[in-house]
Amino acid sequence: MEKLQESMYQLIVETSTNLPKDVRRAIQRAKERESAGTRSAMALDTITNNIKMADDNISPICQDTGMPTFKVKTPVGVNQLRIKEAIYKAVEQATADGKLRPNSVDSLFGNNSGNNLGAGTPVIKFEQWENDYIDARLILKGGGCENKNIQYSLPCELEGLGRAGRDLDGIRKCLMHAVYQAQGQGCSAGVIGVGIGGDRTSGYELAKEQLFRSLDDENSIPELRQLEEYVMENANKLGIGTMGFGGETTLLGCKIGVYHRLPASFFVSVAYNCWAYRRLGIKMNPETGEITEWLYQEGDDTLQHEAPQETETAQREIVLQAPITEDQIRELRVGDVVTINGMMYTGRDALHKHLMDNDCPVDLNGQIIYHCGPVVMKDGEKWTIKAAGPTTSIREEPYQGDIMKKFGLRAVIGKGGMGAKTLAALKEHGGVYLNAIGGAAQYYAECIKDVEGVDFMQFGIPEAMWHLRVEGFKAVVTMDSHGNSLHADVDKSSLEKLSQFKEPVFK
Repeated sequence: MEKLQESMYQLIVETSTNLPKDVRRAIQRAKERESAGTRSAMALDTITNNIKMADDNISPICQDTGMPTFKVKTPVGVNQLRIKEAIYKAVEQATADGKLRPNSVDSLFGNNSGNNLGAGTPVIKFEQWENDYIDARLILKGGGCENKNIQYSLPCELEGLGRAGRDLDGIRKCLMHAVYQAQGQGCSAGVIGVGIGGDRTSGYELAKEQLFRSLDDENSIPELRQLEEYVMENANKLGIGTMGFGGETTLLGCKIGVYHRLPASFFVSVAYNCWAYRRLGIKMNPETGEITEWLYQEGDDTLQHEAPQETETAQREIVLQAPITEDQIRELRVGDVVTINGMMYTGRDALHKHLMDNDCPVDLNGQIIYHCGPVVMKDGEKWTIKAAGPTTSIREEPYQGDIMKKFGLRAVIGKGGMGAKTLAALKEHGGVYLNAIGGAAQYYAECIKDVEGVDFMQFGIPEAMWHLRVEGFKAVVTMDSHGNSLHADVDKSSLEKLSQFKEPVFK
C-alpha cells in the first residue's frame, strides 16, 4: 500500500506541474502560427514562460487544479479497493503539499473540505482488462473550462449556423459552435473531446474519455478522422485566438468518439479543456505498486522558451500604482498593456455575494479586485502564494458593477471578460477590466511579493479575500471606461466568421 500510494502521489504531482509533450508541441505550433507583437503572441509567450516555471518550481501550472479524475485499468483479481484508498491518501497528501488546491466544496452548505476529498471527489473510474499491469491515468480539468462544456440535442438551431440535423454535417455544426461559444472564457487555445450518441450521462463521459487520447493519434474511424481534421482546420479560422484576444490559433486538438443511441435521442456532447491540458498516466506493477513506465511522454519536447521579441506592433504599456484615480482609468483604452505595482485583493463568487449586502473589512476605494483563487501554503505565521492565475470573470457579472460603485473600485482583473452590465458600470463609474493570462499561475505568483493579510477564511482558501502586494503584474485592458469591449468585438467578428460554415460539407 505504501508504494502504491507513493506512485499515485507522483502521478498527481507530475500531472499538476509537468505538461505532457504532445501538448507542448501543440503550443509551439500555435506560437509559430501567431503574428509577432500581437496580444495573442504576448499571451503565448507568457504561457510558455509559465510552463517552464512550473517545471522548475515543481508547482501547479494553473492555480485551479480542477477535479482529479482517475481512469484505472486493472488485471483481473487486483484489489480495486486498495487502489481507491491509495488514491484518496495521495490526493490528501498532494493537497497538503500545495500540489493541488483544495477544491472540494459541499454543494448544500458551501464548506470546503480542505483536502480535496468529499462525496464524489475525486472521480475514479475502474475497468478490468487482460493485461498483466495496472494502467492509471489522471486528468486535472479546471472549473473555467469545465463550465464551457456543452451538450446539443439534435436537431437544433444554432446561432450563425442554422439548423443542425441528425447527421454528420449536423455534428460538424455543433462542434464549430462549441468552439465559438467558449470564446476566451475556457482559456483558449483549447482542446475539445466529443461524444456522439449515448444518453445525456454516457455522452458526456464519452466526451471526457476522448481527452485521455494523445493529440498526435489518428481516429480509427475514417469519417471521424475526417471530421477531426475539418474542425482543427476551420475552428482556427474563427479568429478567437489565445485568451479570446483574437488570433490565429483557437483550438489545439479535437478528438471524437461515438456510441449507439436511442431512436428518440441524438446527443452531441463536448468536453472543453483549456491550454493547460494536464493529463498524464503510468503503468504499475500490480504486485508492488511501483511505476514501470510513464505515458504521454513520447516524442520530443519542441516548446521553445525564448524571450519575447519587441516589435513595432507591440501595444502601449502603462504602469499603475494602486490606489488608482479615476483620471488614470479614463486615460486607458482597450489594447493597452498595464503593469501594476502595489496592493490588490482577491475576490471570487463567495466574496462578491457577501459584499452585496455587507461592508468590506478593507477600504477598496481606488483599489483592484483580482478574480483569483490561489494555491496558498502557510509556513509558521507567514502565508506564501504558490500559484495565482485568474479565474473566469463572467460568474461575477450579476454583482460586479454594483460592487465597483458601492466601494469605489477602479479595476477588476480576471479572464474571459464580462458582460453588458459591468461594461455600463465601468463607463458610468470610471473603471476598467484587465484580462490576465488564464492558467499562468506561476508567472503571476512570482509577481506577488507579499501576503499582507486575509479575510473570510470561512469561505475556504480559494474563496477567501487575500491581500496581495504585487510588482510587475501585467494584464491587458479589454474593457475600458469608454464603452469599448474587446470581448464583444471578438464575439461579433467570430460569429460573422462562423456563419461562413453554414453550408453543408459532409453529405
